[in-house]
Amino acid sequence: MAGKLIDGKELAKNLRGEIAAGVTDLKAKGGVTPGLAVILVGENPASVSYVTAKEKACAEAGMYSREIRLPATISEQELLDEIAHLNVDPAIHGILVQLPLPKGFDEKKVIDAIAPEKDVDGFTPVNVGKMLIGETCFLPCTPHGIIKLIEFSGMDLRGKHAVVIGRSNIVGKPVAVLLARKETNATVTLCHTGTPDVAAFTRTADVVVVATGRPNTLTGDMLKPGAVVIDVGVNRIPDATKPKGFRLVGDADFASCAAVASAITPVPGGVGPMTITMLLWNTLESARRTVALRRGF
Repeated sequence: MAGKLIDGKELAKNLRGEIAAGVTDLKAKGGVTPGLAVILVGENPASVSYVTAKEKACAEAGMYSREIRLPATISEQELLDEIAHLNVDPAIHGILVQLPLPKGFDEKKVIDAIAPEKDVDGFTPVNVGKMLIGETCFLPCTPHGIIKLIEFSGMDLRGKHAVVIGRSNIVGKPVAVLLARKETNATVTLCHTGTPDVAAFTRTADVVVVATGRPNTLTGDMLKPGAVVIDVGVNRIPDATKPKGFRLVGDADFASCAAVASAITPVPGGVGPMTITMLLWNTLESARRTVALRRGF
């Protein structure tokens, strides 16, 4: 068996087309341009690159993008004041603070300062709580993208056994919650560093989501034949044959897993393209809600 690739780039392209059409429609019928503000504190190279990609994606979708670059020397209160201004700015429908923040900042306090109705990353306690109890909210971008990828693979999750490896607040825990929600209806096992025998669970799984930040966490001998594998990891491995001296690999051993799985996401090109896509999705939805509130429905 050779697993088919779940092409995140293709799915992201399709969804971004839908988002762009939605933006055009909202501008025409509601007179509103969805606006996303991204705050970058400091000059972390990876963060700068990611913020640039978000700006490009907004432009392609026809959205308004505002990049706010702040020096790492600003005080935490100055950052909180900036967020407070954006919370009441009618041109901004989504606020994202690029993480990680430089040392000295309380990331939880900063994220909690974002108005829940503009929290398009889905990280504030209000949105996390609503997600947990199944209320309408902004879903965290990477977990939401993972659900879309599983659906794109052709698998109907209802009644299936899904195993999530990793319990981070950004991916592991929320994707486990989304998999278990009524509209998805999978039976979920959450494995982590305290799980004595992860393979005992993955060998019975129809879907395995691996998000540990560690290469070779999942190997082919740990899989049930025909399982779907979603690899969230992005790890740099030294490789002298590459121009940059390294190559990117996921948390799953791709070759052995692809030989057993029915479908698998590549790294790169799998989960990665979906994160910014779902950020745009949430920003459009926030703008739509603004129009609905203005019209009184």
